Amino acid sequence: MPRPFDLSGRIAIVTGGGRGIGAAIVTRLADAGATVVIANRTREVAEVLAAELAINGLTVHCVPFDALDRASLHAMVDRVAGRYGRLDIVVHNAGGCPWSSLEELDEAKLEEALALNLNASFWLAQAAISHMRANRFGRILVTSSVSARVAMGGGAHYSAAKAGVNAFIRGAAFELARDGITVNGVEAGFIAKPGRGTMSAPETRAKLERFVPVGRMGSADDIGYAMLYLASVEAGYMTGQTIIVDGGSTLPETGFAVERQWGLG
Repeated sequence: MPRPFDLSGRIAIVTGGGRGIGAAIVTRLADAGATVVIANRTREVAEVLAAELAINGLTVHCVPFDALDRASLHAMVDRVAGRYGRLDIVVHNAGGCPWSSLEELDEAKLEEALALNLNASFWLAQAAISHMRANRFGRILVTSSVSARVAMGGGAHYSAAKAGVNAFIRGAAFELARDGITVNGVEAGFIAKPGRGTMSAPETRAKLERFVPVGRMGSADDIGYAMLYLASVEAGYMTGQTIIVDGGSTLPETGFAVERQWGLG
């Protein structure tokens, strides 16, 4: 019998797969047997990861693309599908945006948040549909965020984009269900990014982890393993859904509930 979540023979594209969560997704898919193409704006970053994984016998390649450009996305997908003769899995992981208060938010920051997180999800899926439909199998996956359902100061535009991503997942899943194509996502909570950003500071991380019920920040692999499941044959009856991977941080009503439950006050 094949091992669970066996992706042998599958062709996958992961956008923004050069580092962090994207790198974990690439690693998990490749380790399960898939041939993975990292679509990254900065090719050099992706090539470092590909070289590291090749040492372990994993098949990973790199292509440059611009997530903000519909034509670039379509060309990249067609190039990959043409090279391998099929396309089975696409993961839109490229995302993020510059933080800004609502009062100071400008048009450029809003448009970037929507284009990178939401619009690109549409264009990537649109480009992949015909290739997946040809084999009656496809997995369209998106890295979403718990920001789609909870608020943080300075991130209203990011939250709006990710809420749109979740709605896109449901709508696309409904349209494509009869084609053998499922559409799902993972809503990431606070994920540790060593050495990057203010959340990496030990004192900030310690304060944050007080309010996460499982007592720690997540790792990139926590998202990677969830994506591996969604990419598998075993997840074939699941579509239009997001898996929340946040250590339970969206469960309590407030931080007070966490402190009261575990006597942290």
